[in-house]
Amino acid sequence: MPKKVSPFSAFLFVNGAPMFLIAGLGNPGEEYKNTRHNIGFLILDYLADSLGVSFSQTKWHGTAVKTRFSGSQVLLLKPQTYMNKSGISVAGASLYYKIAHENIIVVHDEIDLPFGKIKIVVNRGPGGHNGIKSIINYIGSRDFVRIRVGIGRPDTPIPVDRYVLSRLNKEEMSQLEKRYSLVIETLELIVRQGVSAAMNTIHAKQA
Repeated sequence: MPKKVSPFSAFLFVNGAPMFLIAGLGNPGEEYKNTRHNIGFLILDYLADSLGVSFSQTKWHGTAVKTRFSGSQVLLLKPQTYMNKSGISVAGASLYYKIAHENIIVVHDEIDLPFGKIKIVVNRGPGGHNGIKSIINYIGSRDFVRIRVGIGRPDTPIPVDRYVLSRLNKEEMSQLEKRYSLVIETLELIVRQGVSAAMNTIHAKQA
């Protein structure tokens, strides 16, 4: 009897190229829609729409879709575990597809960057971001790529947890939507040319 081949095995390597996992962080539910902490979800939704694909529920406690992006196979993932347990979903998906840590790309909000600014980092600590802290804990490594998208700090004294869970206003949504194309360019550069090339290009554009 011929050996049974998993229908998912073809997604691991395409013409020798490894598969990537692109995760956007956020909180599920209408209560958190369009909040600052959900920038990762918003960007993944934009990317999926631009690729003409839709998310479905998975066994990794998230919604996901496999597709081709910038010449490679990618798994787009939105953890549905709430932010503080994002690592459960990311670890589950990456283990299932045997995706190397360096091919995991996480898009998330960053309070310590001006609104809309994009910064790429690798092998860094969580810096107070509980979603990133959870991913580090569950995959046991910091060797993944992060695309930090600035949400800025509030103009008035307000607890950080309350600020990040507040909704983006119309002006902020408009500003953010104008940055989507730069985030997609960042992802394309990482997938096609590597992190260093992406850093050089994207950081220089914002200097």
